[in-house]
Amino acid sequence: MIKGIRGFKDILPEETPAWSWLESRARELLLRYGFSEVRLPILERTELFARSIGEATDIVEKEMYTFVDRSGESLTLRPEATAGMVRAFIEHGLHVRPRPLRLFTIGPMFRHERPQKGRLRQFHQVDVEVFGEASAGVDAELVALALEILSAGGARDLRLEINSLGCPECRKPYRDELRKFLLARRDRLCEDCQRRAERNPLRALDCKKESCQAEFREAPGLSSFLCEDCREHYQAFREYLREAGIRFEENIRLVRGLDYYTRTIFEIKAPGLGAQDTVAAGGRYDGLVSALGGPETPAVGFAIGMERWLLTARPPQDLRPAPELFIAPLGEEALRRALWLALHLRRKGLRVETDYGGRSLKALLRQADRLGARMVLILGEEELRSGRAILKDLSSGFQQVLPFSDLRDLSNRILIEILF
Repeated sequence: MIKGIRGFKDILPEETPAWSWLESRARELLLRYGFSEVRLPILERTELFARSIGEATDIVEKEMYTFVDRSGESLTLRPEATAGMVRAFIEHGLHVRPRPLRLFTIGPMFRHERPQKGRLRQFHQVDVEVFGEASAGVDAELVALALEILSAGGARDLRLEINSLGCPECRKPYRDELRKFLLARRDRLCEDCQRRAERNPLRALDCKKESCQAEFREAPGLSSFLCEDCREHYQAFREYLREAGIRFEENIRLVRGLDYYTRTIFEIKAPGLGAQDTVAAGGRYDGLVSALGGPETPAVGFAIGMERWLLTARPPQDLRPAPELFIAPLGEEALRRALWLALHLRRKGLRVETDYGGRSLKALLRQADRLGARMVLILGEEELRSGRAILKDLSSGFQQVLPFSDLRDLSNRILIEILF
């Protein structure tokens, strides 16, 4: 037996209704907020992620699924969606469209990490991006949207953390100061943070090891290094959140694991998920479009992790619709009639199931009950001879005899029975 790959999970029929329900909640709100859906390829050129995410990040150095195809080109399964969205924005000239341009995509991402609760090697995200607007008001609006989407799926007691990473100009002196701080404690840091201290000191602050976090408690914060423009933007962001009635916590050591972020960053956390409790995260990336060859374009976005959202969600108990009618055919002639009738009633809008296995009436009624069917139409040899079928309501046990001439209008009869 060939088994699935570790960290790549099958989503089975009993699970997919909850996934579809959450996706529909997200799509409904995104369309209400003026977003349009984009469907992006899962394969991109490796250089797209190396240039956008940053070569000194864990994602690029250790986590990407990268291979050389038959033409000798290095390709990578996307580890996140923003870089691909920006590539599409540039390649298709979307910058000429009215601004701000609001786009979203939903789909799988891939990272070779240790599989854990709520994060597998193939995981899924709702990715949301806004291009062409520099105002902190859009940052706050996206935070409100992310909270609303998560809440629409039943998530409760969400906690918002915010910070500003500044711009490249004011972040450089902070990086230098943080590097000095980390190098002075290098012997007490984990192997990854020792490496990050030299190459990407901000990334070290995102380490999940308690021993490293204990060392970082005295680390300098970026807020005292912000230039005037970044300070004003961050202040405006907080004022917009307060005006919207959104509670937040400032976390001066909050960073993101991708190099393209500037200014606003945020994470939304949910209770009960342990150390990996972030269900949505995002921020501003004003320099990424130009860095990838496009025009200067401010941009901001966020992503919701579907697997973690599912762990906090409260979908309705029974999302998989039961058949409204089960046709129970008895005998070869009845089987042929059942096929035609099932097709006819489905075209009329009914959810209909039947069985072609030639089983007994008792077995067929048991199957109809297991499927949750409201009604059963019994077609046997006697019914075929008399030109009548038996329609049985499984919930009440009431049954009635219908002439075959009435079967064409059976969809209307069943709908009336169900509604009234």
